[in-house]
Amino acid sequence: GLSQNTLNSYNIDLRNYLLFIQSLQIEDLNKITHKDISAFLEHLTRFGLSDKSKIRYLSSIRGFHKYLFNFKIIASDETEKVDVPKQPKSLPEVLSIEEIDLLLNSIDIATYVGMRDRALMEVLYACGLRVSELCNLTLKNIIWDYEVLRIFGKGSKERLVPIGKSAIHYLTLYLNETRPKFSKVGKINDFVFLNQRGTKLSRMGIWKILQKYAKMVGLAERIHPHIFRHSFATHLLEGGADLRAVQEMLGHSDISTTQIYT
Repeated sequence: GLSQNTLNSYNIDLRNYLLFIQSLQIEDLNKITHKDISAFLEHLTRFGLSDKSKIRYLSSIRGFHKYLFNFKIIASDETEKVDVPKQPKSLPEVLSIEEIDLLLNSIDIATYVGMRDRALMEVLYACGLRVSELCNLTLKNIIWDYEVLRIFGKGSKERLVPIGKSAIHYLTLYLNETRPKFSKVGKINDFVFLNQRGTKLSRMGIWKILQKYAKMVGLAERIHPHIFRHSFATHLLEGGADLRAVQEMLGHSDISTTQIYT
């Protein structure tokens, strides 16, 4: 149930790990010790990888060793003896409500591209979506009667997120008036946000759209798609929203992940 990006990351992590194990002249998986795994993490440090990256590598390696152990390919899981590198806590960067308004108001909705971009940015902020969730949003995921989006997040976990009046307004205008200009004749395309070729917008496509308007208002160095998600959570909590409700809307499995916004 994981995304292709996650699968690609695990693939790269495990290939690099096994190349290192081979460099130690170890050919039997049963002969890998926790010291070898720790040595690999030290090897990553020498290449300048951050603690955050090393934690991800260790997560990939642990999943691999757990699989080997469960299927009795190895006699013991040596990753249980490896300490997880401590990740320094950093506060997520957010935009102020004034900066959000500045970005939204910089968009010329008189053009059909501008109307798409306004609807896109409204939904991204109002629903706190990950950029991959926005890319994969389909028409049938919009439940108009209840004014919510049906989102499939990490690990294909499903959640319902309220849209908000402003986002509904611009989303309705985009779908009724300008989306047909993007969709091409003969193509059956259920994705909400389309590019000029009539296919779904990519992650890079959305990043370029955001950068375009960020440059216009002098925020280019700070803007990235995830900052809208951070801002969504922060502004909700500042407005008195319940932490558990924000956790559900963000799709966090652990409330400690949501607590960083407090």
